[in-house]
Amino acid sequence: MNSLGLQRLKVVALAVNDLPRAEHFYGTVLGLEPAFEGKRQVGFLMANVIVMLKPATGGWYAQPSAQLNPRITFASDDALRTEQELLARKVSISDPVQAYPKEGFYVGGFLDSEGNKIWFCSPLPADPA
Repeated sequence: MNSLGLQRLKVVALAVNDLPRAEHFYGTVLGLEPAFEGKRQVGFLMANVIVMLKPATGGWYAQPSAQLNPRITFASDDALRTEQELLARKVSISDPVQAYPKEGFYVGGFLDSEGNKIWFCSPLPADPA
C-alpha cells in the first residue's frame, strides 16, 4: 500500500448504448463472471477488476468509443489463441495481434458490442538463445 492508502484498480467503467446487449456480450460472449457490490450486480469481473457498464443515455458523460479513452488492456495467456477464440465467437477484431519484440509482447484489440476498443496482450515466447 502507498502513503495515500491506494490499494489496487477496482473498477473500469465503459459507456454502452444498449445495456442488455452489452451484458450479453461481457457475460455470455466473453464469459466473464458477474461482479457484485453487496447484492447488486455492478458489472463483470476480469481477474480482480470490475468492468462496469454505464448506459450513455442514462446521464453518463461519455459515449462508446474506439478511441483510446480509457485504454483497457486484458492480460491473456496467449494473445494469438485469444484472437482465434474471439473470432470463433464472432467478435470484431479491430487490431489483429502483432508482435512487439522490443517490448516483449503480442498485442491485439477487439470491439465490444457497443464499439468500445478493448486491447489484449501476452508475453512473447522466451528466446531460446
